[in-house]
Order: sequence, then C-alpha cells, then structure tokens
Amino acid sequence: MKSICAVDGVTAWGVKEGKYGLALIRASGNAAGVFTSNKVRAAPVELMMERMRRGTLDAIMVNSGCANAYTGERGYRDAVEMCEIGANALQLDPEAVGVASTGVIGRYLDLDRIRMQTGEVAKNLRRTGEAEDAAARAIMTTDLFPKHAVVKTESFTVGGITKGSGMIAPNMGTMLAFIYTDAEIETPGLHGLLRQATRRTFNRVVVDGDTSTNDVAFCTATGEAGPVDEHDLEVALEEVCRRLAVQIARDGEGATKLLEVTVRGAPDEEAAAEVARTVIASPLVKTAIYGEDPNWGRVVAAAGRAGVEFDPYAVSLSVGRGAEQTALVTRGAIVADLVQAKAAMHGDTVVFELDLAAGEGEATAWGCDLTEKYVEINGKYTT
Repeated sequence: MKSICAVDGVTAWGVKEGKYGLALIRASGNAAGVFTSNKVRAAPVELMMERMRRGTLDAIMVNSGCANAYTGERGYRDAVEMCEIGANALQLDPEAVGVASTGVIGRYLDLDRIRMQTGEVAKNLRRTGEAEDAAARAIMTTDLFPKHAVVKTESFTVGGITKGSGMIAPNMGTMLAFIYTDAEIETPGLHGLLRQATRRTFNRVVVDGDTSTNDVAFCTATGEAGPVDEHDLEVALEEVCRRLAVQIARDGEGATKLLEVTVRGAPDEEAAAEVARTVIASPLVKTAIYGEDPNWGRVVAAAGRAGVEFDPYAVSLSVGRGAEQTALVTRGAIVADLVQAKAAMHGDTVVFELDLAAGEGEATAWGCDLTEKYVEINGKYTT
C-alpha cells in the first residue's frame, strides 16, 4: 500500500461518476486541520473550522464536482447534512465526521447523488491498495493522476492522499489533503506539526497564482502504534507533505514540466521562501520553462520584486542539478553558457538554485510551466 491504508486503523473507498465523485475515509483519533486564507471560504471549510475545535475525527467524506462555495446559508446547511449522511451510513456521531468539497464554485450540492454514492461507498470500506486508490481517484477534478505518499519507520507510519491541479497559489495549500498516522500524539502537538509541515511544503507550491476557496488539509492520528519520538514524526509528516506537494506541482493544469527553485543565502527561511515562491509564480519564468528558453534574467528579476533585501550584484544562479548543473551568474558576474543552459532545461524537471548572499535562510518551492493547455482547460472549465 502506498498511502493512507498503510496506516493502522484506516479504511477507505471511493466512487467516480463522470465529474462527480465521493470518497469516504474512516479512521478515529486525534485530528488537526489547516484551512484556506481566502475570505471567500466554501461552506465545508466554514463548518470544519468550527468543528475541528473538538480535536477528534472518526471519518472524513469528500465530494468532487461541486465546491459548495459561495452558496450562502443553503450551502452551509448542505454541508451539515452531508456530515449527517456520512454519519448515518457509518453509524457515527455527525459531529465526528469531517467534510470537504472540490469542483465548480457557485453551485449547490446534489445531496441525492451524495446520499446514493455514500451508501455505495460505505459498504465497501476496506484497508487495501485498491481502496486508497479508489478514494484518491474519487476526489480528482482536473488532476491527471491520483496522488499518494507514505513514509514507514520502525515504529510508525504516515500516509496521505491529495488532489490539486489548478487554482494553486497556497496561503495554506490550495488543494485537499488527507493525512493519517498511527502514531500516538495529542491534538495540540499534532496541530503544530501539521501547520509547520504545511508551511514548508503545500504553502510553497504555485501553479497559477489563484488561492482556492476550498483549501483543507486534515491529519488524523489513530494512535495504534503508541507513543513515538515527536521529532521523528515531524520529519515523516513533512516528508509525506513534501512528496504530495511536488505531485501537485507536477500535475499543474496543462503542465509539461515540474519547476523547482531553491533559494539560499536569504536573511531567514521565510525570506528565502518568499523569493522562491515569487520566482515560481512568475508567468515570464513559467513560459520560459515551457519553451526551454534560457532567459535566466527573468529569474533574477522576479527575485528582485519579492520584497526581500539583498544585493543584486552579489547573487549566484544556476540551472540543472548534479552533473548537468550549469552556472549562469556567479557573485554578480555573468558566466552563462546559453547552449548548456538550454540543455539543462530539457526534460520534465527544471531546477534553479539561487544564492542571495544575504544570510543563512534556505527554502525550496515548486511549480510548473505555463502552456496553451492551461488556457484551454480553464477557458472551458464549466462547459
């Protein structure tokens, strides 16, 4: 098993009917969540921001095809009813059932469809690779592939699934993520670890610069593995989130290349992250990556508008990794071999390393190229 069903205490299943899918994940334990910072928050986000104060979950249900966002009081009532539908199917307290939605904004849930799908999914819950894949596929929208990650240690396991392809500019992380561990940890500690992992992973992914109305990331700890070293859990949780974040970036709508930018020598980690995100988000950088055009000045220019203090003529910049790494600027001196630089941009992954020579801060961000296909997908999203 490659994600959530590798964790003791987790069962899952999902169904997909055209654009409309539904996944159920059953796992009881202490739970934490992080949510979108968009002021236009979907009804399930509003509901779960309230209910997560109890700090536990017994199950999560997720629908795709309708975001239940910008739907007012009716949308909120529908989110509450969605919890009740899941609770009835699983014989649980509705307050202990989490909900999330993804899809088109400004449309109401088809509760009859959700009720029918929930009945089908609930009777098929199991702990298998097929089950976790069914759940991951059920929550996809424009995603091209399901996204899984797992880290197994000698004493515990962390696994997660996510969806995300467009409307990606994390402030939280613009996507849905469902992460599980069998480690035993109290809710406050779990919440702190999830927030830190999110900040270092999901919040450093940019596909198109739009922050979603429906961002959620939940983490539930079943506790079946018993107490563990908290630092080990911190490392494992961050690694699972990083793997999921990279998959989101690689699967950006219309993308042909993953873009990775590592910034070093910043005043601190957050400054490095801000520069890396700004470079990742630049349409000029993204289109140059698509065309394999070694127009490296766009990277330096984007870094300069990130609001971070550094000397532009002290920076170093390279493209590529390992034996294929090509220096472009060294301490402000242009050393670029454009033929080698273009060669380093070939393939499905492009890596830039930028040293600001202004401190010890370091961070990596991930994104993708910008292609005609992105316009095609989003120009006809609802039609």
